[in-house]
Amino acid sequence: MRHESGLVVETRDHLRLLTLDRPERRNALSSALQADLVDELLTAGGDGTRVVVLAGNGPAFCAGFDLKEIRAADDRGEPFRPPMERPGRSLFEVVTECPVPIVAAITGAAVAGGFELALACDLRVAAPGIPMGLPEAKIGMGANFGSVVLPKRIPMGIALEMLYTGAYVDSDVLERWGLVNRLVPREVVLDTALALAGTIAANAPVSVRRMKQTAVKGLELPLWQALRLDVGPNPYTSEDRKEGIAAQLDKRPPNWTGR
Repeated sequence: MRHESGLVVETRDHLRLLTLDRPERRNALSSALQADLVDELLTAGGDGTRVVVLAGNGPAFCAGFDLKEIRAADDRGEPFRPPMERPGRSLFEVVTECPVPIVAAITGAAVAGGFELALACDLRVAAPGIPMGLPEAKIGMGANFGSVVLPKRIPMGIALEMLYTGAYVDSDVLERWGLVNRLVPREVVLDTALALAGTIAANAPVSVRRMKQTAVKGLELPLWQALRLDVGPNPYTSEDRKEGIAAQLDKRPPNWTGR
């Protein structure tokens, strides 16, 4: 299914592949594209989806917010609303809070809001030599999400240098810093991301959901508090726990029900 915004949605067993398909605009995040992404991610997990893969068609993964759309609004005299002061959900927040893991398949430049989109994902598979970064300081924007999240992903000094200078860093370097999970040739990025997603989807969905929510929500908490978090479905009391143990002992593949 292809939305008018340029979002292509495919379902492959328990995987949902979301492809940004505005190559003529370098997959810039128009308001319509953001809204469709939010809508798809808010339903992920409630329909049997266990993992989402996010990709971009064409020479760029995503070039960030649609600057032509923003300038047109400026020309009309419309006041610009910062990301956290809009009536709709922030796309990056929705990506972060999606109950199922999201894997970014990055075959082209991921800059500005496109880099923030990749940062919001759980895992990142990228081709070598892909420029990534936050050039917002060069155009007077704020990189609100990136300013908060990037220093949590890489050393503070390096994150601040990227933010202050707006310089791009290649995916090869970001892989060494731990921000890119897999660095593979461009022609196999999507297949690698889908294979990684398939490995995750083969595991108990209740356990994976619990792990994501505990890891995300416990990151900033003291250890004693994080250990006592009770977020998401409880795998210890689930039917899947019984099935998983039985399958392990019987030496057969488990039949997960997600309950």
